[in-house]
Amino acid sequence: MPIIQIDMLEGRTVEQKRNLVQKVTEVVCETANCPAEAVTIVIRDMPFENLGKAGKLRIDA
Repeated sequence: MPIIQIDMLEGRTVEQKRNLVQKVTEVVCETANCPAEAVTIVIRDMPFENLGKAGKLRIDA
């Protein structure tokens, strides 16, 4: 039972997330040889102020 967690910055539409879940599920099923019903995907939208890189918050970049 694969569980996939995807962290990404907020701003994607529901349609984009729907597409992402569909395509990731297809690839996992092909490579792990499991049915789609066994794949769980968790998408976590992250606000820009919760990501830092190179010593700066993304919101300040």
